Amino acid sequence: MSQKAPLSVVIIAKNEESRLRECLKSVDWADEIIVLDDFSTDNTVAIAKEFTDKVFQRAMENEGKHRNYAYSLAKHEWVFSIDADERATPELKEEITALLKAGPDCNGYTIPRKNFMGNVWVRYGGMYPSAQLRLFRRDAFKYDELAEVHPQAYMKDPRGALKSDVLHYTYRDFTDAIAKLDRQTDLEARKWFREKRKVGTFSILRKSIDRFWRSYFVKKGHKDGVIGLFLAVNSGMYQFLTFAKYWEMKRDSLVKK
Repeated sequence: MSQKAPLSVVIIAKNEESRLRECLKSVDWADEIIVLDDFSTDNTVAIAKEFTDKVFQRAMENEGKHRNYAYSLAKHEWVFSIDADERATPELKEEITALLKAGPDCNGYTIPRKNFMGNVWVRYGGMYPSAQLRLFRRDAFKYDELAEVHPQAYMKDPRGALKSDVLHYTYRDFTDAIAKLDRQTDLEARKWFREKRKVGTFSILRKSIDRFWRSYFVKKGHKDGVIGLFLAVNSGMYQFLTFAKYWEMKRDSLVKK
């Protein structure tokens, strides 16, 4: 049996029974696998326990706090953060194990992601390489714990970049993408409300159009056909829906007063 890599893989999950097993199979070369479950109601926990005894449950307050807590459970110096809807490629396994064996000279490394709609790789519109900081020294990395959505990552330099991909099955289908848009704009609107952000109708329209334009034309999303068009519209709608929900929150708060 080959020796496991001195690495802690950390996965956060909630109701991911249909995708978690493939994710876990793709990282079974790591010495430690940690799954932090947000009280799933399906078979997520049972599947996780097939691969590791490091399965924990904790309600997610927000993404930053949840991820930071998950990383604190790791025993190894190096952490590889991967989500249940992602897979580590064999090439990435080889690159990470070789890096750890040689001795990393950075505090963390970005990893490119291939994003999929269903089983279709979305190549344009800013969806690739879409690199994220996923391999890092545990004590040198932390997420912002205030943001309701898309928390900022903080890490001491230096940082490097890996070449091999993570496969990210971003959306099951168009319906799944719309549902995620609804959830994320809920959280973004709450963030704006907490920050008492000043936004106007004209600026939101401009930003919405700009997001669509950048995705569809500048970043060549049109080359992805109907999927590219859908994702460009989805990108523009993010700003508009967040604004509409934020406006509604402000209106309701004034009514309560």
